Amino acid sequence: MNEKAKQMADDFLYNETQFHLGMLPTEQSNPKTKDLDKVFAANAAEGVKLLLSVDYDIIPMAKKMFASKEFAKLAEDGYQTLKSGGRIIFSGCGATGRISIIMESAWRRFFRDLKDSRPEIYAKVGSWSDQIFSIMTGGDYALVKSVECFEDYAEFGRQQVREYNVTSKDMLVAITEGGETSSVLGTVSECAERGAKVFLLFNNPADVLCKYIERSRAAIEDPRVTVLDLYCCPMAIAGSTRMQATTCEQMCAEYAQETWLKRYFKEELTAEEYASFGWQDYDPAEELNKVIDAIRDDANAESIAKLLKTEEGIYKQHGLITYFAEEYLFDIFTDTTERSPTFMLPPFKKFDDPTMVPSWAFVKNPLRGTEETWRYNMARELRCLEWEPADYKRMNAEEWICQDPPKIRRSELLRFLVGNEDDPSRYERHPAVAITLNGEVENGKNGPFKAAMAKFVPKFDKVYSIWIGGESNHENADFFVKAVTPKSPLNLMEKLLVKLVLNTMSSGTMVLYGRVSGNWMNYVQVSNKKLRDRGIRLVCELCGVDYPTGCYELHKTIEEESHKDYTGKEAPSMVQLTIERLGRK
Repeated sequence: MNEKAKQMADDFLYNETQFHLGMLPTEQSNPKTKDLDKVFAANAAEGVKLLLSVDYDIIPMAKKMFASKEFAKLAEDGYQTLKSGGRIIFSGCGATGRISIIMESAWRRFFRDLKDSRPEIYAKVGSWSDQIFSIMTGGDYALVKSVECFEDYAEFGRQQVREYNVTSKDMLVAITEGGETSSVLGTVSECAERGAKVFLLFNNPADVLCKYIERSRAAIEDPRVTVLDLYCCPMAIAGSTRMQATTCEQMCAEYAQETWLKRYFKEELTAEEYASFGWQDYDPAEELNKVIDAIRDDANAESIAKLLKTEEGIYKQHGLITYFAEEYLFDIFTDTTERSPTFMLPPFKKFDDPTMVPSWAFVKNPLRGTEETWRYNMARELRCLEWEPADYKRMNAEEWICQDPPKIRRSELLRFLVGNEDDPSRYERHPAVAITLNGEVENGKNGPFKAAMAKFVPKFDKVYSIWIGGESNHENADFFVKAVTPKSPLNLMEKLLVKLVLNTMSSGTMVLYGRVSGNWMNYVQVSNKKLRDRGIRLVCELCGVDYPTGCYELHKTIEEESHKDYTGKEAPSMVQLTIERLGRK
């Protein structure tokens, strides 16, 4: 027996039981999609419809949640916080951290655009423009590349709260997909201790979390914390909480934002001024139902299936895809960054890093340089963590982090050329394909976008276009999803439409590519404790062994592979290597 592997396995088995999460519904298999890989193999359009069918399970929960006293409190406390000059801070990790940034940037961009287009209105309401903030575990850097080990540290979340100097005037809306992310729960406890109003959103049954996970119970049972339990179902792909879980959470939190804005504008503006925005009152649960129906429409499902097969074909030829977008740039980041830990794809590559292979997919803005792209899409300056080794030591981080902290400063983030600078690594491998993504929000801006793309077109072997939104312009796109959504301050339903389409694109492509077995991801990165547990359970599921055996066998693979040098190569999946060694049952 490999003694080092046994030590690592024993440590995880007996000392990390709070990260054994198999009892949580979000970590379990959804019976609706148990044959997802087979359905996709037989008919990709039917696979698209099956993948999206799980999203209908959000609707009953949403109806109940929006009618609850907890949501009413979120709407009222948020409004009063903003009215009194306090800040509202969204916090999250991974997919929910990226959503937190998206919600902050949507708010700031709304007010920026209002100042440019209607300065007389902005003069009345602009005082709210700088009152929404976000805490992303790992800082803004993690929008582009996951900083996986950070989520295991509650103290890291506490430190990010301290750096905001949160007070009793402020309010925290903490979002954790499963309800157990340590760094996010750290923001909860720190804000509660500082007297701020605290709300906690998650997507597992509260009673299950309280029964099994001590850190979750401490937050949920804290009388200073208002809990919104948004549990709807197991994920369409087991454990992929970037799907239904974050859809629930984004819908809840961003609809609250819209209620704050509408109420404020009604109070501050004349009836005529308010009506001039053309915002529609809508039931978010009913509208989400319509959005799902629309994406699953035969023509839309066929178009998405065609796109998935195109992407699969490019990856099978070891080609690269570069998405080009402006308004939807962060939405693509949110989905594309998650592909790395979820499906073991190479993460985004810094332009001057000679040791890394290019990521299969990347995102660029053809209209602006990298620094300007960040400034435009954030509607603020970058907010990265500039922590030193002494800071990590003070926060009791593991020694390897203290000795060699992750490079997540602002200067490191700017090494990812997400703007219109030339990046030969995106087209030196063939086939090199560009895909533009545009939608209804960009109507009237398509001319400058197309002009900016002109310099990139000759560099790529092929350029495709995707259109998401209403009827206009879809006839000129290679792939499209036609759907009409209500106009609202932050265009929430359009964002959820784009999110569901992107989730379907990335997940469906990986199903076709063979990185999903049944509805389980069979290539999982084990870069944090939650993912390590998920990897063990996948080995158990597919190889027919018990949890201790799966734990030992996975750690044996990790220990053996730790001696190999994958510089300049794509690192293999430790989970997949273990499954191949043990054999599928």
